[in-house]
Amino acid sequence: MFDLLVKGGTLPDGTVADVGITGDRIAAVGKLEAEAGRVIDAGGDLVTPPFVDPHFHMDATLSYGLPRVNGSGTLLEGIALWGELRDMATVDEMVDRAVSYCDWAVSMGLLAIRSHVDTTPDHLRTVEAMLEVKARVAPYLDLQLVAFPQDGLYRSKTGRQNVLRALDLGVDVVGGIPHFERTMEEGAESLRDLARIAAERGLMWDVHCDETDDPHSRHVETMAREVTRHGLGGRAAGSHLTSMHSMDNYYVSKLLPLIAESGMTAIPNPLINITLQGRHDTYPKRRGLTRVREMQALGIPVGWGQDCVLDPWYSLGTADMLDVAFMGLHVAQMTHPAEMARCFTMVTDVNAQIMGLSDYGLRPGCRASLVVLDAGNPIEALRLRPDRLVVVSRGKVVAERHRNDARLALAGRPDSVRRRLQPKA
Repeated sequence: MFDLLVKGGTLPDGTVADVGITGDRIAAVGKLEAEAGRVIDAGGDLVTPPFVDPHFHMDATLSYGLPRVNGSGTLLEGIALWGELRDMATVDEMVDRAVSYCDWAVSMGLLAIRSHVDTTPDHLRTVEAMLEVKARVAPYLDLQLVAFPQDGLYRSKTGRQNVLRALDLGVDVVGGIPHFERTMEEGAESLRDLARIAAERGLMWDVHCDETDDPHSRHVETMAREVTRHGLGGRAAGSHLTSMHSMDNYYVSKLLPLIAESGMTAIPNPLINITLQGRHDTYPKRRGLTRVREMQALGIPVGWGQDCVLDPWYSLGTADMLDVAFMGLHVAQMTHPAEMARCFTMVTDVNAQIMGLSDYGLRPGCRASLVVLDAGNPIEALRLRPDRLVVVSRGKVVAERHRNDARLALAGRPDSVRRRLQPKA
């Protein structure tokens, strides 16, 4: 007997199967004839592992308009606004906003998030707040925290010290932002320094790297070298990498094999990258997204990140990773069926790999976390960004929604409509 049985769902690979759950683990997957404490009928619906976001800023989330709106829409004005807000916001305010966002995330089937936490201010209220959030949501959501020196590791006297303080307090991942240091040389040295810290502490390393339109911002080259030097491999992730959209093809033909050789991963953030980048362009206007397909062709793991929701940098967002994948699909022009399906894995399996979630998936023994979507397959899920009918976290149903077909009043037409396509016979 199972505690929970999800019947007849279509898995992302097209297999139709039942998922039996006992406690907080998946006990069996297949054609299951057994009793259960609760049975969920997922016949015809997509059953997937939960969505995963490997790049977010939870200390700033849901703060849009504080202390005022980003009038220029630029990255630099957003950073300046956040610099004011982080010294005004109390721990309780940041906790309340972040926990509310986690409620949104759970409702959307997003059950694992990596959040960068600004370690610039000496008071470290940001760190205190996000550690409290991590403890509160731990029963149902995996939250990894990154020690992120937003203003640069070396720009202030205590920048490096505060990163180490945050790690000592329990922050999980080493961060960095080399292109925001005072000089290219200091940016490169910050990467060498941070790589040593990650290696010595046995931690993961996630760097805001080359988030700029400047084609001469080439810190990812140094990062890849340090990843190889210290054997960090998949423990290291380069986030954004937007300067690559402005680099010449000859240089990139050298750069990409170095990244692939290192084993590091990449996290573009399409909603934010295409909004913030290219602001100095008239026309032609650059797309603002790194070279996703080219990296994937060399075997580099690339996942989509959300980055921001309702904060100084981005005025929209709903915690829906399918929105992120949908936008990424368009901007990267990944329109072949195999590429569209890959976009779905980029917000599930690949992102779980980037975060190191070892017990993730729909296999016996994995953590019993899954989502039932009102869609028939991953590509349809991207097209519709559908309702999450059921969200299960660690064996417990944590969110539910009734199927919401539209009602029609049209002579000679059906009285309801669903935008799903019927499978071919």
